[in-house]
Amino acid sequence: MTVVASSILWLLGLPAMFSCGYLLLLTVLSGKARGPAAPRRTPRFDVIVPAHDEEILVARVVRSLRRCDWPSDAFRIIVVADNCTDGTAEAARVAGAEVLEREHATLRGKGYALEYAFLDSHARGWAEAVVVVDADSEVSANLLTTFAARIESGAHAVQAHYGVLEPRTSWRTRLMCIAMSAFHRVRSRGRERLGLSCGFRGNGWCVTHALLAQVPYRAFSLAEDIEFGIELGLHGYRIHYADEASVDAEMAADTASAGSQRRRWELGRWQLLRTKTLALLSAAAQRPSRVCLDLAVDLLVPPLTHVAANVVLLLAVAAALAPWQAAAWPWVWVGSACVASLVLYVLRGWQLSGMGVRGLIDLAQAPLFLVWKALLLLRSRGSLVWVRTPRRLP
Repeated sequence: MTVVASSILWLLGLPAMFSCGYLLLLTVLSGKARGPAAPRRTPRFDVIVPAHDEEILVARVVRSLRRCDWPSDAFRIIVVADNCTDGTAEAARVAGAEVLEREHATLRGKGYALEYAFLDSHARGWAEAVVVVDADSEVSANLLTTFAARIESGAHAVQAHYGVLEPRTSWRTRLMCIAMSAFHRVRSRGRERLGLSCGFRGNGWCVTHALLAQVPYRAFSLAEDIEFGIELGLHGYRIHYADEASVDAEMAADTASAGSQRRRWELGRWQLLRTKTLALLSAAAQRPSRVCLDLAVDLLVPPLTHVAANVVLLLAVAAALAPWQAAAWPWVWVGSACVASLVLYVLRGWQLSGMGVRGLIDLAQAPLFLVWKALLLLRSRGSLVWVRTPRRLP
């Protein structure tokens, strides 16, 4: 085999093996783990709902939170009406929430809203922990009970399962449900079994004030949730995964809204890849720290779109060279093994999503979904401004 051909196969093969091996490991470890016993004490929670022009939906999330099976005098629902131009604050008050109204000409975004609420909660000195739930969400009734049980067992940061509300709205939302089951549930279960940090997923997470005193919240990027999870890891803390509780949020069903939402997510991850990877690898080597090493690996594993494209390209190049170069055949088998790993990962996500046969049929459209995501990434642009996704009436 020529040096050029061999170099191309190695350049394609190494990242494919790295990504697919990591996903396969987490898939194998994605069995359901037993949660801790019911809590014996009753910590108090401030449930923070960051909201930007969410007049349509904010009452629904407040009603959902009020149905939690936790003593009503042991949690408060606090809506942060951040730079709102509609009736979000009044709608939240009518629904029974406390409201913090925040206005700032330049410091705009979800991260700033959360910092404002966390500082307010700390100043009041009432709650032991804060919980973050997005305004477009509904929560399972056991959310606070689950967080309390994890805190009692020694956790200071906890992430509930983050799923899709009304996932059967369209083929795109069904695929999103499968994708999020793979990304959130499969990966998080595996990382929890390994004693690693599952990371924050932006919605349905909890952190104690004791931890915030050690690691103040200063995450203001497009992926502020991942950023704060990384900062906790760098300080020696891991985020525990609470599989038995869930927070389900609306996912945009139309192409334009879904594209805007996806661009923000992916651009935020790329920003952190550039700025945090070396710090995580350095911390992993110096301590050493398995948590930091895994957080770095999680950043280095590209979106599934890129992994799939990498594997397809590897297989195509190896198959094209194999009839003339015998040394290319091992790469054909490597590419095939990578394909099998991705299939198992996606099918495990489908299994855990509960989408049934219809979801399996929708997976036939997955190549179109992946092409759509790739095109979005190619033209990604972003800013720190909080861009609200268009909402449907509940």
